[in-house]
Amino acid sequence: MEENKNNSYVGLVDYKFLEENILCSIRLGKPLTGKGGALTPLIKKLLEASLEGEMAHHLSSDSTENNRRNGKSSKTLRTSSGSFDLLTPRDRTGSFDPQIVKKRQTSLHPELESKILSMFSSGMSYKSIAVHVEEIYDHKVSAAEISSITDSLLPIINEWRNRPLQSVYPIVFMDGIFFKVKEDGRCVSKCMYTLLGIDQEGKKEVLGFYLSESEWANFWLGVLNELKERGVEDILIACVDGLKSFPSAINSVFPNAQVQVCVVHQIRNSLKYVASKDVKRFLTDLKQIYQASSKEVAEHYLLELEEKWGGEVSNSYQILAK
Repeated sequence: MEENKNNSYVGLVDYKFLEENILCSIRLGKPLTGKGGALTPLIKKLLEASLEGEMAHHLSSDSTENNRRNGKSSKTLRTSSGSFDLLTPRDRTGSFDPQIVKKRQTSLHPELESKILSMFSSGMSYKSIAVHVEEIYDHKVSAAEISSITDSLLPIINEWRNRPLQSVYPIVFMDGIFFKVKEDGRCVSKCMYTLLGIDQEGKKEVLGFYLSESEWANFWLGVLNELKERGVEDILIACVDGLKSFPSAINSVFPNAQVQVCVVHQIRNSLKYVASKDVKRFLTDLKQIYQASSKEVAEHYLLELEEKWGGEVSNSYQILAK
């Protein structure tokens, strides 16, 4: 380790520095990263030492006569560990071009944009994103900056939504998920239509998302026609909820598709005929069927279910029919 006239170290950081700056901050309960983080002084020290090393190498290899150090310039650098003033050495000819922190570089977190996009796609508001970025990176981001960054998602989303699909999907799950969103300053309900396909290799593939005010069969009809335009020629099994006229909408586009109600809705339909006091025991027996390891095992449990519950379910059905 080399020591200069000012009793500061060029190169590695000494243990005294660690003790006085890093360990002391940790003992005081300061966070490692973010504004005022304990690691900030260490990052500053390491970067400045590296810049000094770059300058020394530059001067030793510079063929210009009389080129030498010419003080230091200061700029605020933002990193994932916090912001600080970084001192960068200068030379008389201005030919020094540092690489670890370039001349006009003011940020050491190039992943910031991807972080903002990730938070935006997770449903965070612009205000929440701005607060989060300032806490972690000690960097204020305006709503206009966030909007500019998130707008870069639109071409990617459109490209993904219009990508070609496989010609045949053995199974496609179709469902509408309701959630609350803010629109024009008020909270409204929206339905997100989701399509999850199982391809011929057994791999899951999200085929698309579509937003609507409500879930209705005519909207699904448009979605299914779009699937056909994107290359889907046939669906073997369409797994859906109990939406009325949904099966007819599916068969109008894919006439050979077998439509079946998803397991969740089948369970709900079954519970209509079971007394409330027996629901837990009935569900335990029912679960053995749809979680069976093979078709034969499932049929075995189905027969057992019929023997155990057939009479009681039949009586409940007759009561409901009256």
